Amino acid sequence: MRLQGPATASPQRLLGLLLLLLLQLRAPSSASETPKGKQKALLRQREVVDLYNGMCLQGPTGVPGRDGSPGANGIPGTPGIPGRDGFKGEKGECLREVFEESWTPNYKQCSWSSLNYGIDLGKIAECTFTKMRSNSALRVLFSGSLRLKCRSACCQRWYFTFNGAECSGPLPIEAIIYLDQGSPELNSTINIHRTSSGLCEGIGAGLVDIAIWVGTCSDYPKGDASTGWNSVSRIIIEELPK
Repeated sequence: MRLQGPATASPQRLLGLLLLLLLQLRAPSSASETPKGKQKALLRQREVVDLYNGMCLQGPTGVPGRDGSPGANGIPGTPGIPGRDGFKGEKGECLREVFEESWTPNYKQCSWSSLNYGIDLGKIAECTFTKMRSNSALRVLFSGSLRLKCRSACCQRWYFTFNGAECSGPLPIEAIIYLDQGSPELNSTINIHRTSSGLCEGIGAGLVDIAIWVGTCSDYPKGDASTGWNSVSRIIIEELPK
């Protein structure tokens, strides 16, 4: 007879089989039982014990134990291998914040009530100005009468200098008067070219000697010049931000 496993037999049937096997095992063996029969009986006894152990019911779950005490810190590990340098980042945009100081007006005026200077070549008048900043520009103005006379065609040039040199930032500041005698059939004509002011850049800070001069026009004969006749003459200087 072959026993069924605990997974396929009911508890009542397994209990009956167990009792039957125990009775068979307790029965006295006959005198004629061979060693081979004894070995089979021991095997059946072992199978009964295994079957009985498989039928034991599991008890209820015990109360969970408490957490143990924290362990001591372990030995510090060895330092790791240094990491490699990362990729080079893109060039950032340069942001520059400019703080502009408030601009204080800086100007000067030199005037003459009756200059009446009759030279044809040379310096007529001068005015000294204190320039406060090196990155600024100077605006100059001459106000006054400019007179020229001659028998034939002639030309005179009035111009400004800064510390003895004409403006180079960007160009000279000048005024010209040209007289054309005209043809014998027509009356003489006057052809006047004048500029009264201009801006000059590139002059450093500090004292600046600004002068008005008279000279000749290139490739033209000079005439009889006069500056500031019967009127007030002025040189006005102003410092301006660029």
